[in-house]
Amino acid sequence: METILSAHSFSPLLNHRTSSPKTLLSSVQPRSISVPSTKLITSFLKKQHPESVKPSLSIPTSWFSHIQHGAAALALSLALSFSSLLPSGIAAASEFDVLYEGPPKDSYIVDDAGVLSRVTKSDLKRLLSDLESRKNFHINFVTVRKLTSKADAFEYADQVLEKWYPTVEEGDNKGIVVLVTSQKEGAVTGGPSFIKAVGDNILDATVSENLPVLATEEKYNEAVFTSAKRLVAAIDGLPDPGGPTVKENKRESNFKTREETEEKRGQFSLVVGGLLVIAFVVPMAQYYAYVSRK
Repeated sequence: METILSAHSFSPLLNHRTSSPKTLLSSVQPRSISVPSTKLITSFLKKQHPESVKPSLSIPTSWFSHIQHGAAALALSLALSFSSLLPSGIAAASEFDVLYEGPPKDSYIVDDAGVLSRVTKSDLKRLLSDLESRKNFHINFVTVRKLTSKADAFEYADQVLEKWYPTVEEGDNKGIVVLVTSQKEGAVTGGPSFIKAVGDNILDATVSENLPVLATEEKYNEAVFTSAKRLVAAIDGLPDPGGPTVKENKRESNFKTREETEEKRGQFSLVVGGLLVIAFVVPMAQYYAYVSRK
């Protein structure tokens, strides 16, 4: 009993059992989980940490750059759109630019409104240059979209004449014809010699017939050229070619007269009465025929 129960007899068994879990644990646990691997993971996280911070810091920069690009694109598109609205040639940007740029040097036209064609400009230049070479009268035509500084075309025409030709000697044989496209009106003014050569009747007729009537129909080229021919004919002493005829547009009323209403009402009553008679008489006749057969 002493030999069997002694500690020496149990020591191999205990040593085997105590060593067995270590062996099992060492065999189960992977060798990759060690201190060097944790150092690698820690170092990897340290390397990734600055990169994870960069996107959050770069968001305001990218947002600001997007705003800069958008503003630049908007400015460019606005510049292109406004530049495309400016007419070619001598055309200015507004009524004030027409005043301060002075009279045209190579032509007789300032088409600020951009409504005149090349053919009309060429015909005007040929007609007015011939007049100036023969009679020494110079006529300028000005078209503008709208007026903001003056009440009407007459005041603006006088302002153009005074600004372009400040002295009486400079503006004595000069004429100014203004056409305002938005207001569908025009004006003719000039120096004393020009007004005397044209005459009040032709001046009034041109202002009341050629310019407003054709401008209302948006025939701006015809309005300008017929006015020029009328003024040139008056200076040359030729018969007046006349102006356009005003078309009277009579609008037909959509409302019916009292007589038409009464007539339609009688016809309507007759139709309704006939329908009511048919609705009552036909079923009754059918019923009577059905009963009589029985």
